[in-house]
Amino acid sequence: MVRWSRQTVGLLIVALAVVAFQVSPSANHRWRRYHWARTANPFNVTLGDNLTSPWSTGGYLSTASTDWSTPTGGWPMVLYTTVVGGAHLNNCGPVSGRVEVCNANYGSNNWLGLAQIWITAGQHIAQGTVQVNDYYFNQSTYNKPEWRQMVLCQEVGHTFGLDHQDTTFGNPNLGTCMDYTNNPLGPPDNEHPNGHDYEELAIIYNHLDTFSSLAARPAAIPGDLNDPSEWGQLMKVAHGGKTQIFERNLGNGQILATFVIWA
Repeated sequence: MVRWSRQTVGLLIVALAVVAFQVSPSANHRWRRYHWARTANPFNVTLGDNLTSPWSTGGYLSTASTDWSTPTGGWPMVLYTTVVGGAHLNNCGPVSGRVEVCNANYGSNNWLGLAQIWITAGQHIAQGTVQVNDYYFNQSTYNKPEWRQMVLCQEVGHTFGLDHQDTTFGNPNLGTCMDYTNNPLGPPDNEHPNGHDYEELAIIYNHLDTFSSLAARPAAIPGDLNDPSEWGQLMKVAHGGKTQIFERNLGNGQILATFVIWA
């Protein structure tokens, strides 16, 4: 994430490990063991495009899609993304087996972007949403291509099970959108993933499952998931309270996890 976020994740499953390749343990930015269940790599994550201008005209989602589908540093492609027409659901409602990406004026709530994933039956992602808040992106501080690209890249990255590489805004840039910063252009540039992100994806998806959660059917989630009162128990605090992670037990083996970065 970046300075914005109520980032959300959520729903669980148990994975059967089948080692497909060797990876080093140097990357370590994942949240628990949340991942999409699938029976083969690489697998496709569908991104539903509900974005309006200037998000749509700026090509920010297509850039993020290409970035996450093109690993560098010699790491294998474990996943790729495809951008399709969005479901245009009210309030960016989730669609089973895919990620819906939306923008709207969500108000003065101190977050720039929010990513939600639903975990079912243990550790498996079943659906996700990404929301970017035009209330802030219409202001001069954030109404810049580099802020839009970094935030959208990071929020999409969370829907694969990635956490942040660093959450201290004043630290030197790491050259990844999964790094908090006061200046996305750096140097180095924080608008795109870096080799450690692809390494972490290789670690997360260094096994196969016996089924696919890309076609799962999680239960409907009641309530307004933009409202912090719906996020459940505070599980983790970092960066002086600016970064928080919540988890809510939804019953029936389902969990909603929420990643939050306060502006």
